Amino acid sequence: MAKPEVGYLLPTRDRSVMGEHDSRRLVAQARRAEELGLDSVWAGDSPVTRPRADPLLLLAAVAQATERVTLGTAVLLPALRHPILLAHQLATLDRLSDGRLIAGMGGGFPNQATRAQFASIGVGFASRAGRTAESIDVMRKLWSGEAVSWRGEHFAFEDVRIAPPPSRPSGPPIWLAGSGVPALRRVARLADGWLPYPPEWTTYAEEHQVIEQAAARPVTPALYATLCLDQDPEKARRRLRTSVERYYNAPLDTIAPIQALFAGTARQAADWLTGYVAAGARHLVIRLATDDHDAGLEEFADRVLPLLREERHR
Repeated sequence: MAKPEVGYLLPTRDRSVMGEHDSRRLVAQARRAEELGLDSVWAGDSPVTRPRADPLLLLAAVAQATERVTLGTAVLLPALRHPILLAHQLATLDRLSDGRLIAGMGGGFPNQATRAQFASIGVGFASRAGRTAESIDVMRKLWSGEAVSWRGEHFAFEDVRIAPPPSRPSGPPIWLAGSGVPALRRVARLADGWLPYPPEWTTYAEEHQVIEQAAARPVTPALYATLCLDQDPEKARRRLRTSVERYYNAPLDTIAPIQALFAGTARQAADWLTGYVAAGARHLVIRLATDDHDAGLEEFADRVLPLLREERHR
């Protein structure tokens, strides 16, 4: 079994919920994740529904504080932004990180609060899939460094050129979230990677096969998963409920049927994640459900990361 790359989601939302807004602590955590041997660090996006530090500004600081780790958005909401401005930001960030950026993108968590976020910014919620797909096409053209004219369903402009171009000629890889046939078809058609969070590895395996059969180019299969670690699995489940409901402002029973969530011991967590690796996942993005994120990162790196890299998990 192939050894997966393993990344850490910076707790931007968790810090905000707790009233902690010192972004320097998040940058320090990214640096520590690199020191502990993780492969990537990630930042989420939701400016109104689940407020937190801006992911692109935060990752610009992380780019200067780290040397090796991949930087990613998990996930960015391109439908909330104009693609000229977003292409410019991502190209600049790709330059700052010497080509270490992955642009993870999605449409937004499908609930009433997300609808309200789109409404507050003046973007129709129903248009988000189309705007996202068109934005990807626009950005890839702009990343060429050539002048671009565009007339589409959502955007139109003439003779636009951005600078600097990204570090890589094709721009940063774009990974798309999503499950279900329409989303999987978008991944196969548009994306360089797939970053879903299905609650069962069997679903992951089935959907991964759909992408492999439909995609015209290789698509990196990844996974976004939430872990709550404790030697007492029942205590871990209680803590997971508290963390998830605080994070999403929604009942755990609403979130659990659609998201990859786990509570238990380090060994159990590694075995659970290995099920997804066996189903094809090659990059794991881990969100930790904990009150102490500094200690949680150390615990994950000390107790779970080595298990994922053991020979018997390959």
